[in-house]
Amino acid sequence: MSGSKQITLLGAKGMLGTDLTAMAVKRGWSLRALDLPEFDITQPEHLERAVSPNSVIVNCAAYTNVEKAESEPELAEKVNAWAVGRLGELAKRAGARVLHISTDFVFDGMLDRPYVETDIPNPINAYGLSKWHGELALEASGCQHCILRIEWAYGRHGVHFIKKLMEAVHSGEPLRVVDDQVGAPTATTGVAEVICDLLEGDFPEGVFHFAAWGYVSRYGMAQFIFDTLEMPVELTPCKTADFPSVAKRPLNSRFNCKKIKGTLSRSIEHWKDTLAQYLET
Repeated sequence: MSGSKQITLLGAKGMLGTDLTAMAVKRGWSLRALDLPEFDITQPEHLERAVSPNSVIVNCAAYTNVEKAESEPELAEKVNAWAVGRLGELAKRAGARVLHISTDFVFDGMLDRPYVETDIPNPINAYGLSKWHGELALEASGCQHCILRIEWAYGRHGVHFIKKLMEAVHSGEPLRVVDDQVGAPTATTGVAEVICDLLEGDFPEGVFHFAAWGYVSRYGMAQFIFDTLEMPVELTPCKTADFPSVAKRPLNSRFNCKKIKGTLSRSIEHWKDTLAQYLET
């Protein structure tokens, strides 16, 4: 992909969108960055303006509040499924290509091994269901597309596990963190880099899993954070079942990233290395 080629980024102000914008600018790309309030993915006329002939569209726009989605399933579906399907239809008509961001939450987390791209999704909450429906709608549209599933994302912007953990620390209460949810903490800077690498080659088609290398429980992740920051925090492990939650969470979020590794020229960094870098800043 040449540097002069137009990339349209939807959800440019979000956690991933912000890092992807910076990465695209750094690489000298021509970027059209769209987000609320000027751009609303659920508005058909906004989508029509976003799709230009033969362009590449990266869709980071999403409804991501997992708990709230249980009481707002229609809104989650509109943003994460209907709008994605409509985007695909418009892209098909214009000869445009779509790289769409999805999630580990399309799976139920019941497997005893890392998930591969061909495993059948079975979401256990409204958010995961809406994201799965979005994948299906994009595929049904017939446009040239790539679905990139990511997990346990964190970055300088947006709300994520690390920020919630720090808020809990500052409240002064003893901390209980689940030790039966396992995955790979994945920096959005790393995801942004991978998206750029994918788009600089031939447009990748199909579904890909991407996460940092290695796996850890939420409790182990919290331990690593406090050890790295040298914070003497009282930390107690517990089970997901001990936490009353509106939305169910998959216990196993591990991804097998062998497929995407075959398309990348760089190796995938270990979650400890990228998380340590993040904590330094």
